[in-house]
Amino acid sequence: MSVVTAFPFLSALQAPKKAKKRAEGAGSNVFSMFEQTQIQEFKEAFTIMDQNRDGFIDKNDLRDTFAALGRLNVKQEELDEMLKEAPGPINFTVFLTMFGEKLKGADPEETILNAFKVFDPEGKGTLRKDFVTDMLTTQADRFSPEEMEQMFAAFPPDVAGNLDYKNLVYVITHGEEKDQE
Repeated sequence: MSVVTAFPFLSALQAPKKAKKRAEGAGSNVFSMFEQTQIQEFKEAFTIMDQNRDGFIDKNDLRDTFAALGRLNVKQEELDEMLKEAPGPINFTVFLTMFGEKLKGADPEETILNAFKVFDPEGKGTLRKDFVTDMLTTQADRFSPEEMEQMFAAFPPDVAGNLDYKNLVYVITHGEEKDQE
């Protein structure tokens, strides 16, 4: 498990939007990969995790962050493994670089939407909950029952049992619900 994937609240920090294309060729300046508002969100997350406020995330900071999230018995090996993913001490620039590397491969909104549209030939923008469940639990990287429960808790189907995949994709790629027009 990595620092990037260990803390679910960090997944709300989304991949770069307009800067996404630049990210592929950005090279050394990690700050050019993200919009200013995204950098601020990452800074806030870093500050939350830097429990002792020394400007670095270390093993004790990780342990304290897990404890603050209710997970008290984190193994030393797990913490060591997370820290090994960094090229050195984790200051904000290293933290941002780690996220940039993880998010660089994130699919743009249009790609994810097109994947859903394959199963929506009428272009309604919704799919039946039972169909989505069947597809996600039997194909490719299968979802567990717990993951399905989490998804439908976050994105409940309407009263007819349809999942609004356009809104789901928007939230995945933008981190917030689109205002209903």
